[in-house]
Amino acid sequence: MAHAAVMNHVDRYETGLTPGWGKLMMWLFLCSDAMSFAGLLAAYGAVRIFGAHWPVPAEVLDVPLTAVNTFILICSSVSMVWSLAAIRRGDRNGLVRWLLVTMLGGSIFLGIQVYEWTHLLTHEAHPLSIQSSLFGATFFILTGFHGCHVFSGVVYLGCIAVRAARGGYTPEDNSPVEIAGLYWHFVDLIWILVFTFVYLI
Repeated sequence: MAHAAVMNHVDRYETGLTPGWGKLMMWLFLCSDAMSFAGLLAAYGAVRIFGAHWPVPAEVLDVPLTAVNTFILICSSVSMVWSLAAIRRGDRNGLVRWLLVTMLGGSIFLGIQVYEWTHLLTHEAHPLSIQSSLFGATFFILTGFHGCHVFSGVVYLGCIAVRAARGGYTPEDNSPVEIAGLYWHFVDLIWILVFTFVYLI
């Protein structure tokens, strides 16, 4: 009982001026993770600027397909917003439904990325792999690192959805949903940067 009371106190520590420990820890994690992606993108830029015979990305990668995939991931960010809005107005079914839609968007994104990777690795004329060139190494490391984040996000949202289906969140107590949303929006934002730098420039 004492432990439950302490946890209850921590959950309600959040106010208009204090974000709460859960949200604060997520922001700290996202800041550190952003530095990891910044380092990878900076390394990509340096290798591209000083690398000889760098290919034109549009001639190697399927930009239209990835543009569609980017749109799907952005739409999943919208459904994440709707899931939080649903529980804040007391709609538990809406929360679960929109969380599942968000997970579906993330899963489709991963499926298309696997398809793209398979196509690049098995291309008859010019297969691309992490060992084939600096372009291949930076491409697979960047997109793979982001893909791991998307996969982790889908699992994370799955845990939130299970608890939501059991009535674990209310209009007054839904901070874990918001925290999961912060992570998912971060993953979407990072992909927009990766798509711009790797596929479009």
